[in-house]
Amino acid sequence: MKPNDVLKRILDATREGVLVTGEDLEVIAVNAAANRSFANGAAIEGQSVSSVTGSEDVARAFRAACTENKTSDIHLKYVRNGTRRYDVHIAPLDLEGRTAAIGFFYDVTQIHRLETIRQEFLSNISHELRTPLTSILAFVETLEEGALEDAENNRHFLGVIRRNGERMRDLIADILELSQIESGNIELKREEIGLSNIVEETFTSLSSMAASKEIILINNVASSTKVRADKKRLDQMLTNLVDNAIRFNRHGGSVTVSDAQMANLQHIYVTDTGEGILPDQIHRIFERFYRVDRARSRDISGTGLGLAIVKHLARLHGGEVTVESQLSIGTKFTIALPIA
Repeated sequence: MKPNDVLKRILDATREGVLVTGEDLEVIAVNAAANRSFANGAAIEGQSVSSVTGSEDVARAFRAACTENKTSDIHLKYVRNGTRRYDVHIAPLDLEGRTAAIGFFYDVTQIHRLETIRQEFLSNISHELRTPLTSILAFVETLEEGALEDAENNRHFLGVIRRNGERMRDLIADILELSQIESGNIELKREEIGLSNIVEETFTSLSSMAASKEIILINNVASSTKVRADKKRLDQMLTNLVDNAIRFNRHGGSVTVSDAQMANLQHIYVTDTGEGILPDQIHRIFERFYRVDRARSRDISGTGLGLAIVKHLARLHGGEVTVESQLSIGTKFTIALPIA
């Protein structure tokens, strides 16, 4: 095997894309990874590096390598066929006396996405913790300045402090729970469970909350219906969905839990009579801390992690959770769990 053939096989086996250009900045060699990234159905060789990558910055760096013998490291945001991001290392290359340049394209799309998620998470968690903490400190200061002796208001102030403390506690508990679920540190104990009984237990635990808004809780699950799941985690999923349905329901509305068996899946439906969710927001509601109406939801308690927990628990069971919504009519969440 010729040395050039060996080199080509080595480059084709690498995960990083490799482009080589001549002095005219036309591509003269490309490996398999770069073809997958930039080909777009057309041959890359013979094209200008700027047209291949869609970046004048990349072209300038290749030119500097050829004309100034300069090595460059730049970032490329490639927006054709879905946005991808690359860290690009470009260096001069001598091809048997011919001036050339070689570029290595390291795909950092996933790293960038995870960094964005991390930054959003830190921003959200800071906001969610700062709000109750600010309230706690303000009322503590009020009590210290004399309100402690105010018999008419001191218990009210203490109540506000307690509620905000509980909000912080619940938020931290949900963060830890979500972290455990995502890291795979939770083992499911699947068993045959009477679904109607679980629904009744959920309704009982949330009855006071529903009564405060005069919301009717309806259990349409037959007493004979069984579902194979981890009892604790199924209760957790239902509690989060019913709790959410009550919080965002209209006064005097209803929340209904029903079920149906389809193919090899047991479907559990949680339906409310709230205002519904805008179509362009539905795909985001399972994200951590996402609120469909931030102005309105500021007055509605909750950690903002409930639906994310439901999503991960459903997938942990080998199932899925989906949502349908109609404005001014209501929203229906569906948990689909494998029967076997």
